[in-house]
Amino acid sequence: MKKEYCGLFGIYGHPEAARMAYFGLYALQHRGQESAGIVTWDGEKTREQRGMGLVADVFSERHLGKELKGRIAVGHVRYSTTGASLLRNAQPFMVRFANYRLAIAHNGNLVNTLELRAELEASGSIFQTTMDSEVFVHLIAKALNGGTIEEAIITACNKVKGSYSLIILANDKLIAVRDPHGVRPLSIGRLDDNYLFASETCAFDLLEAEYLRNVEPGEMVVIQDKYLTSYRLCPPAQVRRCIFELVYFARPDSVVFGETVYRARKTMGKVLAQEAPVEADYVMPFPDSGIYSAVGYAQESELPFEMAMIRNHYVGRTFIQPSQDMRDFSVRVKLNPVRDMIKNKRILIVEDSIVRGTTIRTRVKKLRELGAREIHMRVSCPPIRFPCFYGIDFSSKGELIAANNSVENIARYIGLDSLHYLSVEGLLQAVEADMADPKYCLACFNGDYVIPPCSEGGKLCLDDNRALSW
Repeated sequence: MKKEYCGLFGIYGHPEAARMAYFGLYALQHRGQESAGIVTWDGEKTREQRGMGLVADVFSERHLGKELKGRIAVGHVRYSTTGASLLRNAQPFMVRFANYRLAIAHNGNLVNTLELRAELEASGSIFQTTMDSEVFVHLIAKALNGGTIEEAIITACNKVKGSYSLIILANDKLIAVRDPHGVRPLSIGRLDDNYLFASETCAFDLLEAEYLRNVEPGEMVVIQDKYLTSYRLCPPAQVRRCIFELVYFARPDSVVFGETVYRARKTMGKVLAQEAPVEADYVMPFPDSGIYSAVGYAQESELPFEMAMIRNHYVGRTFIQPSQDMRDFSVRVKLNPVRDMIKNKRILIVEDSIVRGTTIRTRVKKLRELGAREIHMRVSCPPIRFPCFYGIDFSSKGELIAANNSVENIARYIGLDSLHYLSVEGLLQAVEADMADPKYCLACFNGDYVIPPCSEGGKLCLDDNRALSW
C-alpha cells in the first residue's frame, strides 16, 4: 500500500482565515491522515493548533471561531515520509526569531538533510524535531542577517537538494515556494480579493474559489497587503513533475500540473486496453483504487464495467494487527465482494499500481475462493522498480515487488491468469507528454533520478534486493 505524503493550504486577507484553512485541509485530507495543523497571524502574533489524527478530529469550533484569530492562515496535513509519527513533528512548524514569527508547511523530501543538519548543528543550531522541514527554518534564520525574508528564503532554497513545495507565513506575508524541478504541485487561487495557495485545486472548488495558475518550478510568490509578487529562486532546471500525482495521489476532481486528473486516469485505462486486450466477462476495479482507469479500459474495450467489490465508506483507518487473522480481517472490513457477480466469471481487474502486492494477493485469493473462473489484471502504470526519495513512501527496493521479479512471477504470486502493466510510452501518451522531454519524474520506473538521491553521510537503500518466495 502506498502512503500519502502532505497537503498544504494558505489564505491571505480573509476575515475567517482559520475556517477557510480548515475546509481547505478537509478537501486535502487524502494527502495525509497522520496529523493536521493551522497557524494564523492576527497582526501582532501567531496562533496555532496542531494535533494527531484527521482534520475533523484536530479542530473544534472553539479553535476556528475563537482561538485561531487573524486574516492570514497556513495549514498542513501530514503523512510522515521523514520524521517519526509524533505530535512535535506535526506541521506547520512555528518559530520566532529576530522580528519574525514564522510558520512553515512543507510537502516533499530533501535528499541532503543529514548533511545540512550536521553542518547546522556544528554551528550551534538546536533541532526540536526529526523532520527535514525544520532544516529550512534554520537555514532561513542563518541567512536573515538584517536582509529581507525573501532574500533569506532564496538563500536557504539554494542550499537544499530535493523536492519541496512550501507555504511560509512570515508576519504579514504569505509566501509560496516550489523547487526548481517542480516535483510537488502547488497552485494559486483567488476568493473575491483574497489569494489562496493549495496542493490541489479541489481545495479551491470546496471554497468556490477561482483557480488562477500553478506556482512555477523555481518560483517564489509573495503576498503582502493583497498584492502578489513573483521572484525567481535560481536559474531554470529540468522540470520533473511527480507522475504519481496523476496516477494515484491527487483527487480525480483536481487539476494538477495543468492536467485534469480524472481525464488523465481514464486515458491511462484507454491506452492500457489498446496495449493489452483480454477476453473477459467484465472490467472491475478495487475501489477506490483504479476506478477511473477501469472506466477508460471498459469504454475502449467495450466490456461491461462492474463494481463486484463494494467498499465500506464508513471504515476509518485500519492499523497493523498482531496476527495474520486480524490483518486479513482488516482487509475484509474495507471491501466485500458481490458473490453473484463472481462465480464462474472471467474477471478483468484494473489497478492503478502495484507496490508490494500483498493486499492485492489477499483480494485475488478471495475471488478464487468465491469461484471466479479466470482473473486477469491490468495496471495503469509501469512496474515500480526503483525507490522514491522525493516524498513517496517506498524508499527501498526490498519493498517493491517489481524490483526483483518478472511480470510472470508477480502474476503467479498474486494468483492471476495474466498480468500486464502500462508501458512508459503509454503512460506518457495518456498525459500528453513530449516523449523527448516528458517533464515528468519517472525515476520509480526507470531509475533516472534528476536529483541524485545519495548525499554525504546519508544511507539510502538502493540495493535492498528481495525476490519472491511462496
